Amino acid sequence: MKAVILLSGGLDSATTLAIAKKEGYACHALSFNYGQRHVAELNAAKKVARALNAATYKIIDLDLTWIGGSALTDTRIAVPEAPTRGIPVTYVPARNTIFLSYALGFAETLGAGDIFIGVNAVDYSGYPDCRPEYIKAFETMACLATRAGVEGNPFRIHTPLIHLSKAEIIKKGVELGVDYSLTVSCYQADAQGHACGRCDSCRFRKEGFTQAGIPDPVPYQK
Repeated sequence: MKAVILLSGGLDSATTLAIAKKEGYACHALSFNYGQRHVAELNAAKKVARALNAATYKIIDLDLTWIGGSALTDTRIAVPEAPTRGIPVTYVPARNTIFLSYALGFAETLGAGDIFIGVNAVDYSGYPDCRPEYIKAFETMACLATRAGVEGNPFRIHTPLIHLSKAEIIKKGVELGVDYSLTVSCYQADAQGHACGRCDSCRFRKEGFTQAGIPDPVPYQK
């Protein structure tokens, strides 16, 4: 069985890759160099793909900086370092839709009917494209918009983490042998991948490791 795995280099996507591997899929991992604040996560994704024996690994160059509107693609917008109300400015407009569309095209070419994405709707920042109803809608669209779909070979969008807490995700990954020291979750990590410890992603990560009773192996900035 072949599957396309969206791999950011963070904790959730690494765990998702490990789950897909455990389920017996030949995993074709995709990362995106989309103009994000740092490339440390891409360096991490390469290491994770290698460590978990992905069948193939590709980085897609895709410039989303011209769209802007996000602290992750526009350096003039500060990354929040305190909890905010509503959808935070770290939301990247339509990012998961764009990434899933690339994964869909790649999957159809591979003859793979399965796509894995590590979205989570429990310990997350409230992004609209991480919700179960969004994933269901995209899956419906994928089956309507492709030759494979209309010829009776539907696509399945797998979200194995969507209803898990961050602590549950970490425990699952540890069971599967994920080396979390390779991952980078921080929105504003430095060039060496050291996390800031203050952004949303860092807070959720640190709380998850604390609740799981497992030390976080990544280095944090002083």
